[in-house]
Amino acid sequence: MERTPPDRCRVLESYQDGVRAIREMADRAGDWNVPTPCSDWQLIDLAGHLRCVAENFLEYLQDAPDSRLAKLFAQEAATAVLIRQQARQNAAELAVLPPEPGPERIMAFGVSAGAYADLMPDMWDRTHLIYRGTKYTVGDHAGAACVEWHLHAWDMARAIGADYRPRDPDLLVSAWHWGVPHLPLATGEGWAGVLRASGRSPYWPEPDAAPDGRFAGTSGAPAAPAGRGRTGRQGPSRPRRVRSPRAPGAG
Repeated sequence: MERTPPDRCRVLESYQDGVRAIREMADRAGDWNVPTPCSDWQLIDLAGHLRCVAENFLEYLQDAPDSRLAKLFAQEAATAVLIRQQARQNAAELAVLPPEPGPERIMAFGVSAGAYADLMPDMWDRTHLIYRGTKYTVGDHAGAACVEWHLHAWDMARAIGADYRPRDPDLLVSAWHWGVPHLPLATGEGWAGVLRASGRSPYWPEPDAAPDGRFAGTSGAPAAPAGRGRTGRQGPSRPRRVRSPRAPGAG
């Protein structure tokens, strides 16, 4: 793991950049029923996920260091167990959301994300959770939040036929190491490495994808989100691994 923590000012700037990017992509969205890089999720579902994850982030921050998230990580469960719990909770939370339009979901996301941004500077050095004997602070988790927002801004951009690259990708690499300790990140890959570590293909939709975003000749969609839930690790949503024309099986 990279032992130099990300710079605080850069984290705060990147957090705001990610929130702003999500809002900008939402403003550009015309059809909220288009597929996304997250398996079986249309853009409207991704908007609901963003609302839920922002609400959970705020809850975990307010309850630190005794949040449900901290208690889960104190059990030192295997990564695969954490991912499965997150995937189940993602589906459960989306199932109970009211049938509100995409812009309203993004507005609710912005309210919770903004409240989180207001609180975290004064709590920066407070313990957020302890995982396998290592303390992770509120500042560390703020980095994970940055990664979450920028990954989903990328998802939204791809869903509407655009592209997205964060302004400070190197910060997100460092933030991943400190904020997502249970998921490894390959060294030397930068933003593409973050995409792959989260289970995404940088090339989505693939050249052999059908118009609905699914791979020709397969029964599965490109990726399955599994990164956030009320009982799971609040880290970047982790889609299923997908094929890449340059690195088959990478995700």
